[in-house]
Amino acid sequence: MASVLRFCKLPKGSFFLFGPRGTGKTTWLRQVLPDALTVNLLEPETYRELSARPERLRELVAGNRERRDVVVDEVQRVPELLHVVHDLLERRAAPRFVLTGSSARKLRRGGVDLLAGRALVRTMHPFLAAELRRFDLAASLERGLVPLVVSAREPRETLAAYATAYLEQEVKAEGLVRNVGSFARFLEVISFSHGAVLNLSAVARECAVNRKTVEGFLEILEDLLVAFRLPVFTRRARRETVSHAKFFLFDAGVFRSLRPRGPLDRPEEIEGAALEGLVAQHLRAWIAYSSRKLQLFYWRTRSGVEVDFVVYGAGGFWAVEVKNSRRVRPEDLRGLRTFAADYPGCTPLLLYRGTERLEIGGIRCIPVASFLAGLRPDTNPLHGG
Repeated sequence: MASVLRFCKLPKGSFFLFGPRGTGKTTWLRQVLPDALTVNLLEPETYRELSARPERLRELVAGNRERRDVVVDEVQRVPELLHVVHDLLERRAAPRFVLTGSSARKLRRGGVDLLAGRALVRTMHPFLAAELRRFDLAASLERGLVPLVVSAREPRETLAAYATAYLEQEVKAEGLVRNVGSFARFLEVISFSHGAVLNLSAVARECAVNRKTVEGFLEILEDLLVAFRLPVFTRRARRETVSHAKFFLFDAGVFRSLRPRGPLDRPEEIEGAALEGLVAQHLRAWIAYSSRKLQLFYWRTRSGVEVDFVVYGAGGFWAVEVKNSRRVRPEDLRGLRTFAADYPGCTPLLLYRGTERLEIGGIRCIPVASFLAGLRPDTNPLHGG
């Protein structure tokens, strides 16, 4: 696969770069910092040496003074290195440090702060549609947009290995859970909650474990950056809203790979959840890569009226509903109309699988493929596609 120009911006100073494995952190850094001194903690020998003697990093930096950038890959594997980096940043003419990681769990557990604010925090996400030369919505819903999978010769096999072997092996290697079998069962069960309001008690019953265990498993997924919870939008609420967050896996393909399928499953139900997740991951990346101050929510009243996504902040205010249908029905607009009545300052959008751009009662209806293909950092989502 030809090199892809990512939308992630390179800060001028030192920074952390977090993101799930396979999202292209190392590849991007090789492109933008080709002359950097790179310390890869996934290499067994490097890991052993620096685990035993973290101060060796200081010697490496001193021996490569001409290198003005130092990349430490998977820094969470040796959290003690942050003390060395902190000390080096205090010195005059310190190089720029880039510290990548696929988990912040060990950093937090080790009581290590993120360099006391001396380094920014950036995140890397699966591909945005606009980063690709050719965006195929159907393929993206099936295999997702994780760069490791998209660039593979056998995407299906790579995705299957990523979604099961990687997650289970990562958990086992880090000693995060005692019973890997219970965690594997949890991965299947939690996949049914993708794009839905999260009910931890129901998940615990299905897994035949207690709620506290499920909460711990969920925190592991979030710490590994492969899942996230979407909070309810409650600003100046005029109606009583629900309190539980919505759950999403970070990539539509990972969801499809983890989600068990059987004769009783309707294909459109699974594809609908995949489509909502694909929009969610795009909005998250768009917000992360933009300089605008924005946050992502969803909205649901106690009576069941819902809007899939609310983007809110100093940079704008949008309400977004996603429908896996080729036509817009009057009932599809109900949630947006109710939300817009309560929040007249928002811009309501409906994304659907059709091909025509419409405006119905003040609500813009946009083909989802066109919307995603036009979503670029620091641009108005209405202007893309």
